[in-house]
Amino acid sequence: MINSILRFGLIFILLILLQVLLLNNIQFSGYVNPYVYIMFILLLPIEIPSWLLLLLSFATGLIIDFFSGSTGMHTSATVLAGFVRPYVLRIVSPKDGYESGSDPSMMIYGFRWFFFYALLMVLIHHTTLFYIEVFRFADFFRTMLRVLLSTMFSMTFILLIEFYRRGK
Repeated sequence: MINSILRFGLIFILLILLQVLLLNNIQFSGYVNPYVYIMFILLLPIEIPSWLLLLLSFATGLIIDFFSGSTGMHTSATVLAGFVRPYVLRIVSPKDGYESGSDPSMMIYGFRWFFFYALLMVLIHHTTLFYIEVFRFADFFRTMLRVLLSTMFSMTFILLIEFYRRGK
C-alpha cells in the first residue's frame, strides 16, 4: 500500500513538473498543445474507488490550472476524464477481463489495448478542455482541428513515456 502510494506520488510529481516546466511552453501556431498530465489518471489502478479517482482527477486539474493561470478548464476536463474512465475501461475490456490488482499499462495488456484506451481518454479530455476554453461553437472546426492535433501530439508523448516505462 505504502509502496503504491509512493510510486503514484512520484508519477504525479514527475508528470506535473514535465507539464508545467516543459510542455506548457510548447505551442505550434496555437494549434498544438501537448497535455500529458492526463497520463496520471490513465495509469491509476483499475480497481480504484470512484470517489478517490474523482478526487485525484480534481486535484490534478486544479494544480495544472494553478500553474497555467487558467480558471478551472483543466479541472473540468480532468474530472470528466476521471468520471468516464470506468466506462472507457469497460468499452476496451480484454476478452478475459482485467487481472485483479493490475494497473492499466502497455506491459500488461499490450500496445493495441493501451493505445485505444489512452486515445479515447485523451480525446475526451482534450475535446472538453478546448471547447471549454473557446466556449462557443462559432469556431467549431478550428477547435476540432486543435483537439485532433493536440491529441496526436499528446499521444506521442504518452506512448513514448509508456515505452520507456515498459523498458525498465
